[in-house]
Amino acid sequence: MFAMNTYISENALMPGSANTMLSGQEVSEANDLVKDLKGLNSKSGSTIFGSQQILAQYISNLGAEVNYHRFQPQSSQFHPLHFFSSPDSGIVQDNVSCMTQGINTVGIIRAPQADGKEAIVLVTPYNPVKTSLHETLSLGIAYSIFSLLTQVSWLAKDIVWLAADSRYGEYAAVSAWLRDYHTPSFGRSNMIDTYTCAETNVLYEFEANHVTEKESLDDFKRAGTMAAALVIKVSNRSEHFEDSLSVYAEASNGQMPNLDLINIVNYLAEHRQGFRIKIEKFWPLLDCKWLKFLGEFFESIGKFIRSLNPEWKFGMLASDYVDGTATLASSLYYQAVGIPTGSHGAFRDYQIDAITVEMSPKFSSGVKVRRDEFILRGGRLIEGVVRSVNNLLEKFHQSFFLYLMVSTSKFVSVGVYMIAFALLVAPLPAVAASLYSYANNSNLTLEKIEPAAPANSDDELIVSLRSWKWLNAAKRVFVVHLWGAVVSLLPYFISQIPGYSPTTNSIIWALLSLLTLLILSVILGSPLSSTKSYEQRIQEWAFLKAMTTSAAFIGLCLMSVINFATAELGAFLVVSMCLLAHPLKLDLVAGNFKALSRAASNLVLGFIAFPPVTFFLFKAALQGFDNLHLGDFWNWMETLWAWNSATFLYLGMVHLPCWVLCTQILLHPC
Repeated sequence: MFAMNTYISENALMPGSANTMLSGQEVSEANDLVKDLKGLNSKSGSTIFGSQQILAQYISNLGAEVNYHRFQPQSSQFHPLHFFSSPDSGIVQDNVSCMTQGINTVGIIRAPQADGKEAIVLVTPYNPVKTSLHETLSLGIAYSIFSLLTQVSWLAKDIVWLAADSRYGEYAAVSAWLRDYHTPSFGRSNMIDTYTCAETNVLYEFEANHVTEKESLDDFKRAGTMAAALVIKVSNRSEHFEDSLSVYAEASNGQMPNLDLINIVNYLAEHRQGFRIKIEKFWPLLDCKWLKFLGEFFESIGKFIRSLNPEWKFGMLASDYVDGTATLASSLYYQAVGIPTGSHGAFRDYQIDAITVEMSPKFSSGVKVRRDEFILRGGRLIEGVVRSVNNLLEKFHQSFFLYLMVSTSKFVSVGVYMIAFALLVAPLPAVAASLYSYANNSNLTLEKIEPAAPANSDDELIVSLRSWKWLNAAKRVFVVHLWGAVVSLLPYFISQIPGYSPTTNSIIWALLSLLTLLILSVILGSPLSSTKSYEQRIQEWAFLKAMTTSAAFIGLCLMSVINFATAELGAFLVVSMCLLAHPLKLDLVAGNFKALSRAASNLVLGFIAFPPVTFFLFKAALQGFDNLHLGDFWNWMETLWAWNSATFLYLGMVHLPCWVLCTQILLHPC
């Protein structure tokens, strides 16, 4: 309801201000490339490097620079220090041969009237072993615009076309190229020697009229600083009514590109090329009855307010409320997971604005007329985006980098959603201060009840020590958070054991976590041990809750800086647990409705907020209970640490310790 309409902040972009130049000539050339790549798949005895050779020949025919980029496949393995490095810091697989290395084909157009300090990158992932039809179409669209850009005079930035070898994953190919682009290596000690690889000699078998030295093909060529990047993909799903387009922007740990880049793509796609813009939604919410009821409630309030004064614009249609909520939930979810939604995420690790543009045609793949039209419209869309970025005199900076999408034309900025988060966590320090004051006042009350005695230096020392009773609770909080750090590191050692299934790894992780908690409790003082007197037990749970809420407040605020969406979703459970946590024994002794309701709420929250239970409940809501397996939680954790997602650290070092501390408060023997 507080969302803003999207707009172009940077006036220099000027999307759609110039007529498109892409014509049927470039489309015809792109069709020739598509035919050659399709024919390669059907040709018997073709090598896996045939598609790279075809692409290099077509790029060379345009007069552009061409080279191959070789990279070695890397295996993702959990290591604690990888959370503080780039996501591509994997381990090179053993037994790497000439046939298993990936080979990207790179074409570069030098801007005729520029100094070569800036560049725009076009990326088309494809599998060279067996290139599918939708991959050949994405290559055709990229080639059509690349062909056009070799002829234009208005180009102010270099153009780089990266045909990424996605045999080992789209992200891996792009990430390897970016790593070598930004960190030049001198020598080839870490690469397979080209001359010793007889299998790759086919890459250099150009025709006689393509006089290209072998060294120039294998040299790593660079352009300027990347102003923006576009990943071009064609979906293998055909639409029934019209061509559609989806934009994927989420990178690792909730990073987003500048909103202007998304806005110009949406504007050109909808108003210039007639694409239907699709946006990801959290589909289960569209059928929620309670959400529809809320939408109708807000719609009725808006109508009532407008009846009082037509100038007051408040409220929205119920359908818009439901649809916007589903889109907002999807945007929060993909940012909170912390895993990139495409190979564009590799660019954000280098602070380069990048998105994935996925087009879905409405035709059957074999219809040539519709295919030509689709390539033409897709190429003109990319041309318009390139022209807009080409107009920039500096990096994207005018629009937002922190936002949540509500629809293709509405967004929630950081200035709005941070207010909601601040209001959500604001009670935590207030409750901590109140509980600390309550515990100290209780201590003073007990002192007044006791008979007065002559004051001496020993009594003053006892009073001074009593004022530091909160240190015992602080020690408990420290022990549990230290345990959470140990639990986060255990998967590194468990993953070293070969041959175990995800279910077995999950059980080992749980048993080792319990054992570690017991060991730390013995060494540093058991968090479950009771104090000596009844009065001290009454005070102790208040101190413990005060320290727990303080630690939760600090952890959530720190996480909001790293990944806001994770902190927001986690706060819904953590704040509720910390505010409601109260010893069950006291509630059961009280026996009134308020106490019993609080005890029941604490039991429900304690069950739901346990991370594995939360995961399985969420997955069951999406896929049903029939598809649940114990090893799924380990697989999810493995995915998080493979992508260096800060969500993994949040679960292990903030959420899980807070859950354990709140459980201790519930079971406190007061």
